[in-house]
Amino acid sequence: MSSLGYVTPQTMHFAEPLPLQSGAQLRDYMLMYETYGTLNADKSNAVLVCHALNASHHVAGEYEGTPKSTGWWDNMVGPGKSLDTDKFFVIGINNLGSCFGSTGPMHTNPATGKPYGAAFPVVTVEDWVSAQARLADKWGITQFAAVMGGSLGGMQALAWSIMYPDRLRHCVVIASTAKLSAQNIAFNDVARQAILSDPDYRGGDFYEYGVVPKNGLRVARMVGHITYLSDDDMAEKFGRKLRAVADDIAATGTYKFDFGVDFEIESYLRYQGDKFSEYFDANTYLLITKALDYFDPARHHGGDLSKTLAATRAKFFLASFTTDWRFSPECSQEIVKALIDNRRQVTYAEIDAPHGHDAFLLEDPRYLNLVRAYYDRVWNELNDINSKEAA
Repeated sequence: MSSLGYVTPQTMHFAEPLPLQSGAQLRDYMLMYETYGTLNADKSNAVLVCHALNASHHVAGEYEGTPKSTGWWDNMVGPGKSLDTDKFFVIGINNLGSCFGSTGPMHTNPATGKPYGAAFPVVTVEDWVSAQARLADKWGITQFAAVMGGSLGGMQALAWSIMYPDRLRHCVVIASTAKLSAQNIAFNDVARQAILSDPDYRGGDFYEYGVVPKNGLRVARMVGHITYLSDDDMAEKFGRKLRAVADDIAATGTYKFDFGVDFEIESYLRYQGDKFSEYFDANTYLLITKALDYFDPARHHGGDLSKTLAATRAKFFLASFTTDWRFSPECSQEIVKALIDNRRQVTYAEIDAPHGHDAFLLEDPRYLNLVRAYYDRVWNELNDINSKEAA
């Protein structure tokens, strides 16, 4: 049982159109979100947690009557945890275009009366941040104590510091980057092509045909999942172990010499792909991976990240993991250097962990203690400010 206990998602409706970076706009949309902890009287203890690719607003806690429904960052967020909900009011928001409650391709397009499907507009990290800011406005939160995220969530936190420099005191960026490498874009495109070439994709309007492009989703997830793990982690978990699916393999250790599943790593990847294809939406996958590709705030300053971060006002905490080859420590170090160029207060941790990119989600006491120590500083700073204002 999560220490937060049972939680309940909420929705907020927005009638005013949201202008998107593409030039399109989204009207009459909903955002799904969850909150944990209590918002204080002056609304200064709020922390926004931004989610990664296949996550959602369900950051922590569990859903009553739903087994295995623990939030994706439950080890990080909760009473007495690194992000302590006895102190902070934590908000998790599901991004637009997702398949977990906020308006996305599966929802009805008010212009046609049919699901948006492929007609759902392309959204960017900056579009998500603009939508999150509107929800904060509805809560009356003018400044977050911190905005935090890992991976794609870290991109959103970084975008917050650039787009709304006065609306956050601290920016917490975990296992993230200021832009994708060509290799990362390539991996994303291979995954998208797997979906687009699935006959059941039907040009994105597969909902009308009662089918799901599961084969494409399976392959997309398998490709993505490989990039989340390190070579050392895969070697330790699976190595070259054969599956004992037939007596002859179990007894002799020889292959079947066909294209079936011989190795444990093959079995694991196919299991992950099958599971993913049951709950994730193909159009959402296309949208989110494109948002990853497009994120490059320095493009507005000729690629100069130092100039890009000159307008920031927040204090920063960044963490990377030594075996993360998707968003390597060098990606975080580039951000750290740009912040130092601008004389920003920045704390950086490079954690020696064997788990690759997925390390930001896992139980690593060193990592969680570093985040806890940083939020202790955030809390003490907040109390000092409130004490001076009261005096």
